Amino acid sequence: MKIRRATQAELADVARLCWDYRAFLATRVDHVPDILEKYYAEDSYAALLADLPRIHARPKGDILVVDLDGQIAGCAMYYEHSPKTCEIKRIFLDETARGTGAAAALIKDAMRRAAQDGHTRMVLDTIHTLHEAIGLYERLGFKSCTPFYDPDPAYVHTLRFMDYALNRIGS
Repeated sequence: MKIRRATQAELADVARLCWDYRAFLATRVDHVPDILEKYYAEDSYAALLADLPRIHARPKGDILVVDLDGQIAGCAMYYEHSPKTCEIKRIFLDETARGTGAAAALIKDAMRRAAQDGHTRMVLDTIHTLHEAIGLYERLGFKSCTPFYDPDPAYVHTLRFMDYALNRIGS
C-alpha cells in the first residue's frame, strides 16, 4: 500500500471514489434525507468534482490516493480554509482497502503534508452517523470543535465538527 499525490490521470478514479462516497452517505442520512440534495445534488456535485484540482491545488492543498497493488482504492484531500487552517475533505476507501489501516495512513499523511505546507490546524466536518469515521478521527487525535463555517440550521444537529493542531506532529 502506498499513499501518494494523485496524478492527473487518476482524477477519474478520485471522482469515482467521491461518487461512491455519496452513495455510501445516502445509506447513513435517512434521518435527514434532503441533506444529499442540499450538499450533494448531482449536477453541483459533478461540477465540484470537476473543480477538485483547482480547489485542492498546491501549494496549500493536495489530493492524495491510496494505491493498493496498482489500483486506486482510496482518497482524501485538503485545501486552505483560512490562513494557517486547512480542511480535510472527501476521505473515502473502497471495500478493498477497508480494514487495512489505509484510512489512518491516508489521514496521517495528509496531516503531515498539510503541516509541511504551513498549516497549523486541520478541521473537518462529518455526519454524526458515520461512527467508524468519527472513531478513527478521535483515535488520530482530532477533537470536537465549534463550527468553522455557518452550517444550515436544518442540519446542524447532524453535523460534527473536529480539529487537530498540526504542530503536534513531526515532519
